[in-house]
Amino acid sequence: MVTHVPAEAPGDERTALLAFVEAQRGAIRRSVLGLTEEQAASRPGVSALSLSGLLKHVAEGELNWLRMAQQRPNDKERNEETWSDGFRLVGDETIPRMLEFWAKVASETEAFIRHDVDSMDDTFPLPPAPWFPENGRCSMRWLLIHLVEETGRHAGHADILRETLDGRTALELVAEEAGYPSQS
Repeated sequence: MVTHVPAEAPGDERTALLAFVEAQRGAIRRSVLGLTEEQAASRPGVSALSLSGLLKHVAEGELNWLRMAQQRPNDKERNEETWSDGFRLVGDETIPRMLEFWAKVASETEAFIRHDVDSMDDTFPLPPAPWFPENGRCSMRWLLIHLVEETGRHAGHADILRETLDGRTALELVAEEAGYPSQS
């Protein structure tokens, strides 16, 4: 996975973790660079995953974790009936709209961590679910590390899907985004 390396690595924990989350977000955003809606929605393998579906999933996933940390309701929360809609664009959803939505979520995540969280050791309750411990809690530090992990996992999926679609690699997309001429 290719990520941007900052000219100077941030020294404090919050800034460093937020930078790693953003690097993983960038990998997914770049995966749809230059694709049509149809190309990004295509499923080039036997999996149901598509690039636009991954984009939506990680955006909504980040919002879900943010709302849990804020202890606020999530108006995009999925249930058993709507779970599959979290992996595909529906209705009037488009890649530009999804990118705009995710940019707002990312901005809200950063503002929350920088301004509303007193300590990275602050915790929030996890909801009842078979995959969470009963009465479980996690720290803000864990939240950001999890966002790096989860977004990075899906960025790897996106790399494979994009390369399967048109042969473009993550390195080529980083160069294109930075304005370097195409090597092909």
